[in-house]
Order: sequence, then C-alpha cells, then structure tokens
Amino acid sequence: MTRIPLMAIGEIRGRLGVGETRARVIVKRPGFPEPVWELSTGRVWLADEVEAWIAANRPDVAEPAEGDAGQ
Repeated sequence: MTRIPLMAIGEIRGRLGVGETRARVIVKRPGFPEPVWELSTGRVWLADEVEAWIAANRPDVAEPAEGDAGQ
C-alpha cells in the first residue's frame, strides 16, 4: 500500500513555528495549497505541497527538522 505524506494544522504549525491561530490564518491565504481532504478531525494537506509553499514563501523555515513533513 502506498503511503501519502500528509500534514494537518498541527504539523503545519510546528513547521512554521507559529501558534494555532496564526497557522489557521496562513492556510486560508491565497496561494496556500488547498487541503486534499476534510476529516472529522480537520483538514489535511499534501506534505509535498506544503513544503513547496514553505520553501517559496517562508525560506527562513524551509528546511524541515528531522522527522517532520509526514515522515
């Protein structure tokens, strides 16, 4: 079975080093990737798309920490 690396708001928050409220504002911005699924626990994004957005828009945090980004 193929595993698809996903990120929820908590992982996005951790990658960006921001609080939950700020992360929720960021994911609503034009240009941020669209979530791929909405679950009962919240929305999820493809980790590769989020990482690409971070590299383009937040180069100060572009390198994921070991074990981050859906690993």
